[in-house]
Parts: sequence; structure tokens; C-alpha cells
Amino acid sequence: QAQLVESGGGLVQADSSLRLSCAASGRSFSRYLMGWFRQAPGKEREFVASVNWSGGIRVYADSVKGRFTISADSAKNTVYLQMTRLKPEDTAVYYCAATIASSSRHRWDYEYWGPGTQVTVSS
Repeated sequence: QAQLVESGGGLVQADSSLRLSCAASGRSFSRYLMGWFRQAPGKEREFVASVNWSGGIRVYADSVKGRFTISADSAKNTVYLQMTRLKPEDTAVYYCAATIASSSRHRWDYEYWGPGTQVTVSS
């Protein structure tokens, strides 16, 4: 059964760094676009970043551009989100997702989702 599992979340102070991981298993995701989304309390789930497995195409939300880096390790079937200069407004549950679409920022295009990992940034 296809599965995405996030890890690496936690409580950090503002301006800190954190790296999230997403382990993919249960099927081949080699043709899928991998994405990170986040959802803060009372807000809709929003796109953060996406990457293909070759790592050649990376897309970022404006709010994280220059601070976050998405990458994919096909040998480990793992996608990463390196987050730097974290801000309190980055506080959210972060989700890993996969879509067969070649490019998408829309959560409804993503077919597979992980359970999420909480990131809390204190000021």
C-alpha cells in the first residue's frame, strides 16, 4: 500500500532551521511530482514547494522562497524540506504529498498524502 510518512517536525525558536523528511513506500513514485503543503490552525492547506525526483524542477511558494529548499533522494525514496530562518508564521502541520501531474500547486491535484508533522516556531 502506497504510503508517505513525514518526520522531523518540532518546536524551534524564530530564525532557527529544521529539516523535514518524507519517506515514500509501497509503490513506485518515480513518475510522481512530490510536494510539501502546510496548514495552520483555522487556515486552508497551502502549497509550500514541489520537486520532481531528478531534482531538476523545484517550485516554491513566494512566502518561503529563499528560506526553504526542497530536494529528493531517489535512492532513499525520500523527499526533504530544509527550512531556514523560520518565522512564527511558519507554524503549521506540514504534509508531504504526491501527484501524477507534472506541475501543480493545488492540493486537489495531489493523490497521496502523509499524516503530517507539526512545526511550531516561537518568537
